[in-house]
Amino acid sequence: MKKSIAMSLALSGFASLANAQSTVTLYGVVDAGLQYVSNVGGHHLFQASSGNLQGDRWGLKGTEDLGGNMKTVFVLENGFNIYNGRLGQGGDQFGRQAYVGLSTRYGTVTLGRQYDSVVDFVDPLGAATQWGTFYAAHAGDVDNMNNTNRMNNSIKYTSNNYNGLKFSAGYSLGGIAGASGRNQIITGGFGYSTGSFSLGAGYVDARNPNYSFWGDNALSNTSASAAGSNNMDNRVFSGYASAGREQIFAIAGAYIIGSFTAGLTYSNVQFKDLGSTAGVNLNPNGYSGAGKFHNTEMSLRYQVTPAFSVAGAWEYTHAYGENNANYNEGVVGLDYFISKRTDFYFDAIYMHASGADSTGRAAVANINGLSASSTQSQVATIAGMRVKF
Repeated sequence: MKKSIAMSLALSGFASLANAQSTVTLYGVVDAGLQYVSNVGGHHLFQASSGNLQGDRWGLKGTEDLGGNMKTVFVLENGFNIYNGRLGQGGDQFGRQAYVGLSTRYGTVTLGRQYDSVVDFVDPLGAATQWGTFYAAHAGDVDNMNNTNRMNNSIKYTSNNYNGLKFSAGYSLGGIAGASGRNQIITGGFGYSTGSFSLGAGYVDARNPNYSFWGDNALSNTSASAAGSNNMDNRVFSGYASAGREQIFAIAGAYIIGSFTAGLTYSNVQFKDLGSTAGVNLNPNGYSGAGKFHNTEMSLRYQVTPAFSVAGAWEYTHAYGENNANYNEGVVGLDYFISKRTDFYFDAIYMHASGADSTGRAAVANINGLSASSTQSQVATIAGMRVKF
């Protein structure tokens, strides 16, 4: 018996040594809440809401050391709804991320379904991602600063960290025979952090965005013969689904002063060449120009105690070009951690709209992730808890 135990221990030790340079980590987030909305199509709404502060997820990530400052890396990350168990991201099994790559002393190259540079470098500095929930994204998440869209079929380079500076560039292949530029996405950006100051900037250029950028999941329409647009259903920009090109430039900064963190973000979004992407009901208004947006956000967060914080933000979106509309959005949030991995939160979002929106009708409030209000104003409140593992 003693010999058997000794042999087992010896073999287990050998196995540990053999695998010492390889790691696989299971991780995830479970986030559930209850929500009240003042006006959805003219009615009050009380509902369960999943993945508010962070999208519900579980994932596997791993590395294998190949020697010579080289290693393989991979990530498989699944999104889901905690209330009904359904897959997130339109039914994709690993809809949040799925990639494999090689890391060297010169940086990392990865292939798969990945984030763009706006999400990598600007998104982490925005109020919605930090504490405001995805309902607090800039009008309809028109600038993708809250990670609504991913890049399929992508190749991406990410630099190492050089004294707080990182940068990346990516390309998503369109995959259309005889038209290499169709449905392609190009992205690039950088992030810099030192002490109490952080800065991030990103750029996205998506061709035929209804199919390439907004149509990035398993249930998306992929051809002109399919009926209607994909996820471009928010009235802020739903009238621009026929765009031949969508360009996003975004920049954000944050500065910590004692217990306060002040943030400022700006983005410009342009849906260009309207009418040049074919599809059923993509251009009911016959647009031929461009739909454009300025998005500005100012935020302030106060860490009352190490476990409790309060925050507020003001967001302004101005639509111009084919239409002219304004969206003012105010957000307040409370967050209390009962442990390193578990917290309770409360957020309230108010939007007021004016002018004429992308559909050519009088603008109504349409908070991200919700159906449109029947009036110019809409209020949403959400209370919930989050557990990380």
